[in-house]
Amino acid sequence: MKAISILSIGALAGIIAGCLNTEHSASATGERYPWKKNIVTTVFWIGEQPSRNNPVPNRISAWDKNWSRSYGGFDDPNPAHRSNYIPVKFTPRQNPFYCALPYNDKSANGHRPEAPRVVPWYKEAYQGLGVSTCKDRWVAIRNGTRTVYAQWEDAGPFRTDYWQYVFGSERPKLNLNKGAGLDVSPAVRDYLGLNETDVTDWRFVEFSEVPRGPWSTLGENNTFVISDRKTGRELAEASKPAEGRAIAR
Repeated sequence: MKAISILSIGALAGIIAGCLNTEHSASATGERYPWKKNIVTTVFWIGEQPSRNNPVPNRISAWDKNWSRSYGGFDDPNPAHRSNYIPVKFTPRQNPFYCALPYNDKSANGHRPEAPRVVPWYKEAYQGLGVSTCKDRWVAIRNGTRTVYAQWEDAGPFRTDYWQYVFGSERPKLNLNKGAGLDVSPAVRDYLGLNETDVTDWRFVEFSEVPRGPWSTLGENNTFVISDRKTGRELAEASKPAEGRAIAR
C-alpha cells in the first residue's frame, strides 16, 4: 500500500450508503456469502517494501514465510513493467490474482480459538493444526459492471483478527488508509481499472461459482491449475488400458 489517493465524492457517498444500509442476507440473495459493499480498497504487492501506510514488508505473508520466493519474484506494480496481468520479467509460480483480508485463522499453536465457530467452511477445509483454512479461498471483487476473482493469500490491511467484519456484518474500522478493508494485487487492480485507493464490493465464493478467466491460468496454488492437472492425469491413466488392449490385438 502506497500513498493514499483522494477518493471521489461519488465513492465517499457510496461508503456512507454502505454504512447506512444493511447487507442483504445470503438467504435473501440466494448466495451463501453476501456481498460486502462499498469497501475502501487499496493495492499491495508481493515484494512491497515497508512504508508509513504499510509498516510490514510483503516478502512474507501471514501463511508463507517465503512468499516472494514462492511467487517467483517481485510483483512489480508499475503498469509499464507489466503485460497480460503479470510482470514482464518472469511468469509467477502462484496466482497473480490475489488479495488480503484482515483476518488470520492461524495462531502460534494451531488455529485461533474462534476460528472453528466463525470461519464458515472451517470443518470442510480443516487439514490439521499447521494448515490455514483461509489461504487460497476464492473471493469475487466487483467494481461497476466488472467482476474479478482472486485468491485470499494474506491477512490485512493493518489487522489480522477482525473476523466480525470478514465473516460478520461489521464495517471496516478507520485506519491509516481511510478505513481500507481489502487489499488487492496489481492484476486485480488492472482488471478492474482501480485507482491506488478505490472502492469495491467483495464476497466469498465457492470454487464452483468461479468462471474461467485470466485468474484461472497460472499458479501452483491455483485451484483451476490443480484441477486441470488432476483431470489430465486421470485421463492419461484411463487411456492406458485401452492402449494396452489395442497392442494386445
